[in-house]
Amino acid sequence: MGYSWQIALLAVFVEGLIFIVLSLTNVREAIFNAIPMALKKGVSAGIGLFIAFIGLQGANLVVNDDSTLLTYVKFVGDFHTIGIGALLALIGLFIIVVLHHKNIKGSILIGILATWILGMICEAIGLYVPDGKEFYSLYPTFRMIDFGAFGTTFGQCFNVDFSGVDILNFIAVLFAFLFVDIFDTLGTLIGVSTKANMLDEEGKLPRIRPALLADAIATSVGAIFGTSTTTTYVESSAGVAAGGRTGLSAMVTGLLFLLAIVFAPIFTAIPSFATAPALIFVGFLMISSIISIDFEDITEAVPAYLAMLAMPLMYSISEGIALGVISYVVINLCCGKAKKIKPLMYILAVLFVLKYIFL
Repeated sequence: MGYSWQIALLAVFVEGLIFIVLSLTNVREAIFNAIPMALKKGVSAGIGLFIAFIGLQGANLVVNDDSTLLTYVKFVGDFHTIGIGALLALIGLFIIVVLHHKNIKGSILIGILATWILGMICEAIGLYVPDGKEFYSLYPTFRMIDFGAFGTTFGQCFNVDFSGVDILNFIAVLFAFLFVDIFDTLGTLIGVSTKANMLDEEGKLPRIRPALLADAIATSVGAIFGTSTTTTYVESSAGVAAGGRTGLSAMVTGLLFLLAIVFAPIFTAIPSFATAPALIFVGFLMISSIISIDFEDITEAVPAYLAMLAMPLMYSISEGIALGVISYVVINLCCGKAKKIKPLMYILAVLFVLKYIFL
């Protein structure tokens, strides 16, 4: 729309404030609870496919193709960059699978480090050749971080000139952020909590409100610091796969992220093809929730299937939930099973349809 990035950050900040209000009330919790259990399992499996797809892209195992949109990497072409990276990602995946089978703690982390070390060895013997554009040296550097960069973005969401800003456009941007963020967050909570077996018999997540409130506060705080929407991290499923079940896991992760700021030159040397095997493997672990879906009941299975299918293909958790909710309402209405549809599901279906029309 031609507006400044400060306007975008302000929209994120205001969205976070609305999030906080919705989290203090029962709105977001009610949305979570209204989604049927089968659809939640489909969302969990869909997130698994989604993060696996991200891993395949990060490893360059799946690449763009003019004729088929996507295809597998040609290992021979550009072997010293894309090819060797993809090969090492496969090796890393096999390492994680074998270690996980042997019940070795930290199998995912060991797989990432092993792939990185193999990459450095390949760079040393000339199999991996950095090009300085997309592929860089795998050896860590030890330069100091420029913390002064925070000064260029901190508080800029309040440094806004509203002259020439169409308020309707601003509201449209605000609701676009809000809509995507709500259902990305809910989708991640559904997927991770389902995999962690944290849902009760009714498909509800006990003590969900603090999680939603933490997510909402982080959104506004992130905007003040100058970053785009801060949301619940779908890769949290890697922590669940490693055994994380309590808030202590999240606290330790947060502290390590703070520490990583200082050691960023080291961590940024870890290539995407080294972390990709972890995402692919965690995707496998999460897709297992699909086996508990009753495929004999097509009114439950098809919406779950559509949600699962849409997430990787549309590259969005929220779009998967949208298709799942709309199809669940339409299919059950047409099949004469309106009684099992919760009232809030009708509202969500209408809102999703309106989103496709106006946003």
